[in-house]
Amino acid sequence: MLKSMTGFGRAKYETNSREYIVDIKSVNNRYSDISIKMPRSISFLEEKVKQKITTAISRGKVEVFITFNNYSDKGKNIRINSELAKLYINEIKNLSDETNNSQLINIQEILKLPDVLNIQLDEEAENLIWNELEIALSEAINNFINMRKKEGLKIQEDLEERIYIIEQNVNEIDNISSGLVQEYIVKLEKRINEILKNNVVDENRLAQEVVIYSDKCSIEEELTRLKSHIVQFRDLLNSNTANGKKIDFLIQEMNRETNTIGSKANNLQITNYVIEIKTELENIREQIQNVE
Repeated sequence: MLKSMTGFGRAKYETNSREYIVDIKSVNNRYSDISIKMPRSISFLEEKVKQKITTAISRGKVEVFITFNNYSDKGKNIRINSELAKLYINEIKNLSDETNNSQLINIQEILKLPDVLNIQLDEEAENLIWNELEIALSEAINNFINMRKKEGLKIQEDLEERIYIIEQNVNEIDNISSGLVQEYIVKLEKRINEILKNNVVDENRLAQEVVIYSDKCSIEEELTRLKSHIVQFRDLLNSNTANGKKIDFLIQEMNRETNTIGSKANNLQITNYVIEIKTELENIREQIQNVE
């Protein structure tokens, strides 16, 4: 089953005065590009989050947003950076002396300055928070993947219809091509008779011309490969792996074979079928850009 590269998933988990909210969204991208935005207090878990996302998603530009609200005291250790606080105080005093400002320094204001007051988690709390965050993360990933699958199913249905149209056109070309040589023989004999104005035709020369033409306009190999590509295309559609890149490459090969058929087969009907095939291939190529 195909999966779209666009999707969205959200999950929320609450326990013991701790709240976790995970949002995952993605858009098309040739490669896997994952960006994570999460609170500084749990930024140490970023690599674990990225690894879990990577195992579930192979392609697309993915953005992960994590909100963490901790109203509990579990594992919280308050640390005051005394040395840094003293530096702040000294600099403020110097500024006060220079500006003749005798206003007292409020210690609470000092604690609000960057990196003075830190809340640290012990190792036990870190493991607990990861286990709880993983619950929300797993649910968000599942919701995200399910949305991708739903979008992918719509794309797959469209692609199956288009590959069926291509297959029908290929079969029509195959039927027409089988009579091209005989048609050429009739036209060649008629043309020779018109030029020579008699019924005497050099059979050896005619046979040579027919062989040359047959070799020049034969599209049997191209049709065989095109039919094989159609079978491969359907197999990739029904595979459980991410095959967007493989299908894209296969479409390029099908387009190449179709172009060769159009250039070799000197027949208006075949040319019209080739145009229809190329139109469907282009539509498929555009759709594949949305597939993981």
